[in-house]
Amino acid sequence: MPVDIHGKQYATVNERIQELHGSYKGSSSIVTEVVTSGEGIVRVKATLTLIEQVEGMESHSNTFTGHAEEIIGSTMINKTSALENAETSAVGRALAFAGFSTDASIASADEVANAIV
Repeated sequence: MPVDIHGKQYATVNERIQELHGSYKGSSSIVTEVVTSGEGIVRVKATLTLIEQVEGMESHSNTFTGHAEEIIGSTMINKTSALENAETSAVGRALAFAGFSTDASIASADEVANAIV
């Protein structure tokens, strides 16, 4: 269920993942990569690949990329889990770029809540 933040609805990353698994009929993969880690920050890139099989035709794939950055120690979560937080946000952004979202926002509820803190 979307989260209301300042009067706007935002989907959680979990909702976007559930939507992918529940509604997408082709195969999919999500690959994450730590782009930068050090000097107090962590940056993660997530690549979502969607492969559609059309009967009698060659398969067709689309790729969507999301990036996220977290400052280590900037929040209670980022004191112990900045990498995981950045990875989740990057995955959520890639899913949103692919159209998996119950709202019109690229940012997830998780990202917006962290930004407010």
